[in-house]
Amino acid sequence: MTAPNMITCAQLLRRIGLPDAPVLIDICIDEDFAENPRLIPTAFRHPFKKIEHLVPALQGRKAVVICQKGKKLSQGAMAMLRTHGIDAEALEGGVVSWAEMDGPMIPAAALPDRPSLWVTRHRPKVDRIACPWLIKRFVDPGGRFLFVGPSEVMNVAEKFDAIPFDVEGAELSHGAETCSFDALLERFDLKTPALAKMAEVIRAADGTPNATSPEAAGLLAMSVGLSRMYKDDLAQLDAALPLYDALYRWARDGQGERHDWATHGGTK
Repeated sequence: MTAPNMITCAQLLRRIGLPDAPVLIDICIDEDFAENPRLIPTAFRHPFKKIEHLVPALQGRKAVVICQKGKKLSQGAMAMLRTHGIDAEALEGGVVSWAEMDGPMIPAAALPDRPSLWVTRHRPKVDRIACPWLIKRFVDPGGRFLFVGPSEVMNVAEKFDAIPFDVEGAELSHGAETCSFDALLERFDLKTPALAKMAEVIRAADGTPNATSPEAAGLLAMSVGLSRMYKDDLAQLDAALPLYDALYRWARDGQGERHDWATHGGTK
């Protein structure tokens, strides 16, 4: 049985990627982190001795504290946060157990500074909504997005120190048979069955050559509809994020469910 105020690796894995996912705080000491410089998705590094500095930012939030083995450091920091009224848990088994479970981890060298700033073409449809969703749910929940004219994306990226994506000339963009969502998955080494399935649907909905998925037509239809509903790109992004939350939950644990009138009480 899991101890009070502890969360197992399997439980945490099911929370990551959801809109109400907890704040993840990695307090591994530098020597341990240097042996495996990778972070659980959305986690950020913070010194365990300064854990109380985070209290103002954690008010009203759930938090999970992560150390190397889930022992004294994470349990002590978790307990310290709880004295300030923070709903904190410690990761059982820490990074060691997470790695043994083959949980996704992002190379620290691939991560941008937080809060991250990104820029892409205006009037987004599929890929330019899917990418911000992935960044917010798996990389940096505080990431911000600039939508500008296609010809100015690279210039804005240079002048405002933003990361360009889904535009010609950007590293994070389309390949011969891949889309920008695929490029982000590759950059951050995010390899889970659910994200791989999402990528199939997004690739096809975005018109990637040779990509097929029966769900793509629905995603494209909803994406075009949202683009017609909103003139403001940021308002459209906010409205569209739940669509990708739903696609993620379907890809993660809803693919086998079917619906028809007869099965649910109708008559032929």
